[in-house]
Amino acid sequence: MTGSVRTQLQSQPRAPRLRRLGAGLATGAVVLGGVLGSGGTATAAGPVAGSTAGSPTAGSPTAGSPKAGELLDVTLDQLRPTQSTVGFDQIYYKLGRYTGTKDEANGDLNKRFDDWCETNGQEKAASVQPGARLSDASSFTCTVPLGEETAETRAEMKTVVVGPGGALYLTDGHHSLTSLLEAPDGGPKTHIRLRVVDNLSGLSTAAFWKTMQEKKWVWLRDENNRPITTDQLPRRLGLAHFHDDRYRSLAYFTRDIGYRAPADAAEFLEFQWGTWLRERVDLGTYDLTAPAPYLSAIRTASEVMSAAPGDTVVADGRTADELGRMAEWNNGKKATGGEFGKLSAPISDAKPGKLAYALDYRARVPAAPACTKTVTGKHTGPLVISSGVTCLDGTKLTGPVVVGAGASLVAKGAEITGPVQAVGARTVQICGTSLTGPLSVVGTEERLTLSGPGCTPNTLRGPVQLVGNP
Repeated sequence: MTGSVRTQLQSQPRAPRLRRLGAGLATGAVVLGGVLGSGGTATAAGPVAGSTAGSPTAGSPTAGSPKAGELLDVTLDQLRPTQSTVGFDQIYYKLGRYTGTKDEANGDLNKRFDDWCETNGQEKAASVQPGARLSDASSFTCTVPLGEETAETRAEMKTVVVGPGGALYLTDGHHSLTSLLEAPDGGPKTHIRLRVVDNLSGLSTAAFWKTMQEKKWVWLRDENNRPITTDQLPRRLGLAHFHDDRYRSLAYFTRDIGYRAPADAAEFLEFQWGTWLRERVDLGTYDLTAPAPYLSAIRTASEVMSAAPGDTVVADGRTADELGRMAEWNNGKKATGGEFGKLSAPISDAKPGKLAYALDYRARVPAAPACTKTVTGKHTGPLVISSGVTCLDGTKLTGPVVVGAGASLVAKGAEITGPVQAVGARTVQICGTSLTGPLSVVGTEERLTLSGPGCTPNTLRGPVQLVGNP
């Protein structure tokens, strides 16, 4: 089986004891591919700003009172995305660095702790205990203590809008928070504080989305820049819930080479640059699995950005200058220097470039087999897979799933109520999926993936049997 399986009982009375997965049967609710948050994290992250003990949990139906500017202590699984895509390679860069040891070899703390502290309004990490984990914020400290945040440190925090029923809609930070969720020591129960930009909990659902669109707090385009509806937005963070927008990653890698994010950066700034670049850079002509051609694509894109007149309308009525266009490519430095030079550093260097980290991590992510059938939306009744590759893409399925010999199942971001059984299947890949019912996978021919690089944690509520899988 790809990756190790990490399990921890969810909080519930008298939960049955778990036996070792892979050797037989495990019962109870478990999380695969991530770790549930444990005691100490909520205290370290701090209470909801302005609240008192006993206040409603953020994101609950009764949490409708937070005002703009207040800080909310949340767990990552409470957040609802306002975009359907992310740039996977940006997240792979983060995860490659998080899971590496080069920061420590250079005398630094691992970047994941800096990123958590910055997102939590506390600047950078100050100290890290042996065995520290993102899921336990009491195991590391930040340079700015809780309660001493400044306007500058608060400005670096990610933002949410409180929607109908107290639901929390993330308006900034999809990449950063997905990286923390996907980190081996993070997970869906990792705590973080977010800054409220508005409370629209009193609006109807229709009025809420109308306001979100008017304020440009939602990005309703898919990975191919086609329009989508609000019903097509994912309900959870995690790679399994998003689609990959390669142009969003391209725009990210041009940062400080072709553009520099302005202080008053527009929401979804990199998506706007990516939309513009689609018509000017054909990524289909580049091998994005290899450093040299990928760097060539980044250089071409960033040079096009810098060469554009400042008053060029890029997207959404915003000009190149408004979106941070750099008048001098690579800040006037040669390709061997500046940010482009840093980006070009191979993974073998003491300080690899972002692209090297991204490609190195991506090489560890098991490739899913090509779908011959894709099931989306709601599905009720048995699903019998006798041949080919059936993909469940954000599917809400009620009924048993049976995978026959030689057939394959790929489930990403799905909700399944009912048993899942695979005997002699070719490939079984389940990521970011909530399963209420037993899971039994026996004698998989090629690969079973329930966790590991690129596989968003699953929540399994029921017995788990894994026998004789590679």
